[in-house]
Amino acid sequence: MAVVAHTEEDVRLLARLMRAEAEGDGRLGMLMVGNVGVNRCIADCLDFRGIRTIRQMVFQSPGGFEAVQKGYFYQRARDIDIQLARQVIRGWRYHPATNALWFFKPAGECPAQWFNQWNVGRYKSHCFYAPSRSDCPRVY
Repeated sequence: MAVVAHTEEDVRLLARLMRAEAEGDGRLGMLMVGNVGVNRCIADCLDFRGIRTIRQMVFQSPGGFEAVQKGYFYQRARDIDIQLARQVIRGWRYHPATNALWFFKPAGECPAQWFNQWNVGRYKSHCFYAPSRSDCPRVY
């Protein structure tokens, strides 16, 4: 059962985002980026009030993803990318992105806080940040 409403185009859009943001971190890294995206669709808090669809989440501006500004994002989604996107749409969650709403790729260590949000872990090149349960209960 899906945790966020979607069309087939939404699945391909999320798949392209996951690949563009984290292909270098492998399938698990891509799944974690997908977790952040799905979390943003269901959060209705902080920077993500009113974000309800995958399309709104992917193209949110300001505060969205850098990948949508790069040509690589606009390549066709591969079958494996689509399979991974379907997993996160179905609610599969992967630590440390389980409740995360943000991630970024620092030059060095993960800062303890990023834009006032606490680091919840790192996977390969990306640091993940989650809101408090009181700020965003829907992602918990």
